[in-house]
Amino acid sequence: MKSDPLKGKFSVDELDETDIQILKILGNDSSIKTKDLATKVNLSPSPVFERVRRLEEKGYIRKYIALLDAEKLSYGLIVFVSIKLKQHDKSIGHNFVKDIQKLDEVVECYNISGEHDFLLKVYARDMKHFQDFVFNKLGSVSSIGSTQSTFVMSQIKHSFNIKIR
Repeated sequence: MKSDPLKGKFSVDELDETDIQILKILGNDSSIKTKDLATKVNLSPSPVFERVRRLEEKGYIRKYIALLDAEKLSYGLIVFVSIKLKQHDKSIGHNFVKDIQKLDEVVECYNISGEHDFLLKVYARDMKHFQDFVFNKLGSVSSIGSTQSTFVMSQIKHSFNIKIR
């Protein structure tokens, strides 16, 4: 049996206004109870529960998380680290990705275009912790050619919500 290459790929066009409203509400507060969500979208809880389940199954909702306060947890230093690989080939890129996923300080990693190959978002307790991270963890990733660090002085906007329609 041949697999369908489009399976699992959907478009926002298949969503109705109630689905959009549900996604917007959950994007702002994923801990809302189904009953309260149903009230906000003017439906009973059962159809809202089914809609949310369908949105999860189709991948519009990937997961639910708690947004932790890094500063209160003593991780107040945010650093963006731009990475250039030593060279570009499949195995070096694959090994880099595998190595980066093991580093707890790295909370986000993007493959980017331009002067650098990857952009990491790193949380550290302080400059000493970041220095230790660079020398002892990031420094052990053999596929890295060079790094450039940019330190965040203040966070102006931090959101995970996506504007829908």
